[in-house]
Amino acid sequence: MVTIGGIKIGDSNPLVVIAGPCVVESRELALTVARDAKRITDKLGLPYIYKSSYKKANRTSGKSFVGIGMDEALKILDEVKKELGLSILTDVHSETEVEAAAEVADVLQIPAFLCRQTELLQAAGRTGKAVNIKKGQFMAPEDMRLQGEKVQETGNDRVMLTERGTTFGYHNLVVDMRSLVIMRQSGFPVILDATHSLQLPGGEKDKTGGQPEYIFPITRAGVAVGIDGLFLETHPEPARALSDSSTQLKFSLFEPLLEQVRKIDILRREIVK
Repeated sequence: MVTIGGIKIGDSNPLVVIAGPCVVESRELALTVARDAKRITDKLGLPYIYKSSYKKANRTSGKSFVGIGMDEALKILDEVKKELGLSILTDVHSETEVEAAAEVADVLQIPAFLCRQTELLQAAGRTGKAVNIKKGQFMAPEDMRLQGEKVQETGNDRVMLTERGTTFGYHNLVVDMRSLVIMRQSGFPVILDATHSLQLPGGEKDKTGGQPEYIFPITRAGVAVGIDGLFLETHPEPARALSDSSTQLKFSLFEPLLEQVRKIDILRREIVK
């Protein structure tokens, strides 16, 4: 089990929601989504952590949007944290960024393409902050235990693992639902990233495509299998989002989706008692 700002993730604790826009685009967007998401999750009784990247280091094209600047983005995330009392999750991309990100974030997330980078994992672990490691598209779920142990070797046991799809030929990903079970057997809490799992990497020539129409079914399936947390990127107008516009959940669908998965999570817990 991992505790983040009073939120308990893992064991028999309620499903945790980790959600927000892909990247910090503006102060107004961050505060609006965070405020509305908090209102909805409070109403449904679901613990909530706000997520947004201070920059996007991994882009299909060098012309793609990267961010508004690390310092400005972290300042906005800090404002979301203090004004709304929310815990914050954001990505770290190199050891040199970890210290600054850790001053604001409660959870440092290791992007999927970087999940085997030992020095990055260790640097994140040494901050004492919770570390969420995304499973690489090229990784077998049983091998993620070793990545979690790299963080634990720094004396930090606050580790979570996230499924976000496995490479399935060119321009496609697939979620093997067995991976959720396998990674939970490692003893680490497991999160399902239901939006990145539906990407079509490089599927739109100079950018990544996606299939957001499958967010609802893949989320329902993952919660039914058994997960500790649900990761969603969400935006009021996905088509206008500056990053991952093809896979972000339209925010108007956020509450209907959570209403469904909350019921499934409660039922699953009753069945497996």
